[in-house]
Amino acid sequence: MTILQRAATIAAMTFSLAGLLGNSAPGHATGIDKPAVNLTALANLNALSPQNVPQIAPVATTVAPVETNAENAAAVSPAVAEAEEFDTLAQAVAAQDGAAADDALQCLAGAIYFESKGEPLTGQLAVAEVIINRAKSGRFPADVCAVVKQRGQFSFVRGGQIPTINAGTAYRTAIAVAKVALADAWNSPAQKALYFNTPDRRPSVRAIKVASIGNHVFYR
Repeated sequence: MTILQRAATIAAMTFSLAGLLGNSAPGHATGIDKPAVNLTALANLNALSPQNVPQIAPVATTVAPVETNAENAAAVSPAVAEAEEFDTLAQAVAAQDGAAADDALQCLAGAIYFESKGEPLTGQLAVAEVIINRAKSGRFPADVCAVVKQRGQFSFVRGGQIPTINAGTAYRTAIAVAKVALADAWNSPAQKALYFNTPDRRPSVRAIKVASIGNHVFYR
C-alpha cells in the first residue's frame, strides 16, 4: 500500500468514527434529553391554568327608583292612606271623603251628627270613641250599629232606627270624623270613655270623669 493509499484509508476511518460518536451521545440512552420546548408557548399555557385564571367579579345590579306620578298615587291602597300622619285633627278630618261606605260608618256618623253637630271636632271624635269603646267593652252590644240603636241609650233613635239625615256640610263632617275614629287616625282626648252627658246631668251609673269637651262631659 502506497503512502497515498494509507492516507486515504486513515481519512475515511476518521470520518466514520466522527459520525459514530455524533449519533451515540449518552443522553439518548437515558431519556434525559427532550425535544426542545418553545418557552413562549409554555408561558401561554401556564397562564391558562385554573390557578391563574382571573376570577370575574359578579356584576352588581341596581334597581332604579320607581317614579311616582298622579296615576300611581291614585292606586295607593286605603290602608296606606289611613296610616298617614296628620298635624291636627282638622287635617285628618279634611283628608277623608264624604262617602258613607257601609252600615257601621253610617250608624256612627248618624250618632255623631245627632249628638254633637256644632261641637268642636274633638267633641265629635269623643262621641264616636264612646260608641266604639262600647262595642269593644263586652258590656254593650258587639257592633257599632247595635250600640247606637240599643234601646234607651240615645234619645235621637226612634223605634230602633236612625232618622233620615239631611246630607249637608254637618253630616259630611260627621262622616269624616267617623272615618278618623274607625281608622284610629287621631287620639281622642276622651279615651276609654263609655258615657257622655251634658254638664248638668251625670250618668245613672257610677262613673269616673275623663274629659270635658264643649257641651259634653265624658266618663268611663
